[in-house]
Amino acid sequence: MSRLLVLVLSLFGAAAIAAPAPDSFLNTDVFELEVAAEPQISPDGSQVVYVRRSNDIMSDRARANLWILDSDGGNHRPLLSGTDSYSSPRWSPDGGRLAYVSSAEGRGPELYVRWMDTGQTALLSNLEEAPASLTWSPDGSQLAFTTLVKTESESLAQAPSKPEGAEWAPPVVVIDRLGYRADGQGYVDPGYSQLFVLPAEGGTPRQLSSGEFNHGGALTWSPDGNTIVLSANRNPDWEYAQRNSDLWSVDLSSGDMNQLTDRDGPDFAPTYSPDGRRLAYLGYDDRKMGYHNTLVHVMDLASGEIDVLTEGLDRSVNALEWAGSSSQLMISYDDFGTRNVAALTMEGDVQLLSDSLGGTGISRPYTSGGFSVAADGSYAYSSGTPYRPADIAVGSNGNNSVLTRLNEDLLGHKRLGAVEEITWRSSVGDHDLQGWLVTPPGFDPSARYPLILEIHGGPFSAYGPSFSVEVQLFAAAGYVVLYTNPRGSTSYGDEFANEIHHNYPGQDYDDLMSGVDAVIARGFVDEEQLFVTGGSGGGVLTSWIVGKTDRFAAAVVAKPVINWASMMLYSDIPETVASYWFDQPPWEDYESYWERSPLSLVGNVTTPTMLLTGEADYRTPMPESEQYYQALKLRRVETALVRVPEASHGIASRPSHQIAKVDNILAWFERYRDGD
Repeated sequence: MSRLLVLVLSLFGAAAIAAPAPDSFLNTDVFELEVAAEPQISPDGSQVVYVRRSNDIMSDRARANLWILDSDGGNHRPLLSGTDSYSSPRWSPDGGRLAYVSSAEGRGPELYVRWMDTGQTALLSNLEEAPASLTWSPDGSQLAFTTLVKTESESLAQAPSKPEGAEWAPPVVVIDRLGYRADGQGYVDPGYSQLFVLPAEGGTPRQLSSGEFNHGGALTWSPDGNTIVLSANRNPDWEYAQRNSDLWSVDLSSGDMNQLTDRDGPDFAPTYSPDGRRLAYLGYDDRKMGYHNTLVHVMDLASGEIDVLTEGLDRSVNALEWAGSSSQLMISYDDFGTRNVAALTMEGDVQLLSDSLGGTGISRPYTSGGFSVAADGSYAYSSGTPYRPADIAVGSNGNNSVLTRLNEDLLGHKRLGAVEEITWRSSVGDHDLQGWLVTPPGFDPSARYPLILEIHGGPFSAYGPSFSVEVQLFAAAGYVVLYTNPRGSTSYGDEFANEIHHNYPGQDYDDLMSGVDAVIARGFVDEEQLFVTGGSGGGVLTSWIVGKTDRFAAAVVAKPVINWASMMLYSDIPETVASYWFDQPPWEDYESYWERSPLSLVGNVTTPTMLLTGEADYRTPMPESEQYYQALKLRRVETALVRVPEASHGIASRPSHQIAKVDNILAWFERYRDGD
């Protein structure tokens, strides 16, 4: 039993966890769920390889295997399966081979190739660090990728020699970079991501890029195989202007690099048109706003002229690929809480192909999902619903079919909470708002239920009609759940997202309270039994809410920002906070940081409030939660601090941590439910 599950039982008592009904969605079902991700359609459109994710109950970790099926749904079978994990499948241009990344054979992540006709596999690489952005050359003879090339650690003083056999303390570590640690990675090794090419039949990787700069993201080969284009921030001040990346071409014969774009803002995700005449990519002009729509650009390589194709869309594009010709692209973007895949012409016309991308991230109902395109313009994508994680779907010109039913064996006989889209008018401003209401299995509208308001993080992100472990477990415990997209959320356009620019938390609080009032007006929520929780940006808003009102019976603040000044100086994103979320650093304008910090309102808090954060969280670090916990204790407000061992900002990345997170939240709410 994990330390966190023991904490649930010891802190709140075993009686707080009631025996569930046999057909309920259970916390241990997390180990049985499967997710279809990274769909890769073959060049001829006849097959799809995808990553089938599951959770290993013995190792308490996610496992990723590769499966394959025909585009008509037949011949669904494992391709590479077992206790090892496999990822990043990429078809060779002729469809005869599949490159992928695996940690098989007891070594770190390496590059492999599988011959599809015989099933033979070959280990190609011998890398010190994990490869990324795996991309085939047009003739199938080479693979390009990026990987970290370590540099020597900085040293200031020369330590004296220790006597033979002496056991001294470990040597000091000297840090001299702004980005010295990253959430999910910890303290990072010094080095830079560089571009390599490797013969597809094995051999020695050749490094093409150099310098104290990071080169990464999507790679694209010119159709003649002579050039690779990538995104890099090779500016002298790259550490302090991290979004200012440009597109660079790399000549394979000489290694010469040529800058293709130059503006204040990021350019990334380049892709050559099939005829080699155009280069499509994503980016935006950096206005130092909290949020920017990412737009599709197309460069004419002969003239250098650039057309922006999605200025009229007012949505941020997540991904793009050429759709089998040089006259049309396929893109994905979020719109009113759903992720869409669409065709985009060179004139900027958008044709919706599917609005059901999603289901690849199942902890909370965030938008997610990806797609790939065959040479004939057919496509494969991850398709989710409010009641199922992602399956594999294929389509052509909007005629779509879902091919798999990965979770039907588990969820087909479970009673899940019903998910209903709702809208309401905010009490502040001219905004109609969108959210989703989840009612418990066996819901009786004539009864009265406790309500959980669940708030997303980001803050620039979006919830949608997607399957969510946490929401369904809350509903299974008898709660009505409201999750929403208040102002600041993405998928509603640039203006709506930037309502919180230099004003977060702000009127998004009013949007959330208006949503709660709209649900109460339906008559089936007990106004005395309101609960609130959220993580990251949702933790910010939860702690802000209990500082503004006492209408909630209890709150759980997960991985929050409590003091913006300390978070900015301790987090792994200091440049983002100081340059985009605030106008100046805290030593120049401390008042702005303080007046937007939930800690400034702690003197108003009377709501029983629990804190929950990962011990290895470097995005909203543990000291943020500890500050709030001690302030609440000093004020004698009922509180508890739950520390999640080894967990980063993504607490739910290990299944037992996902279970413990929900169990602790429910156990805290049960303390204050029905007046107990």
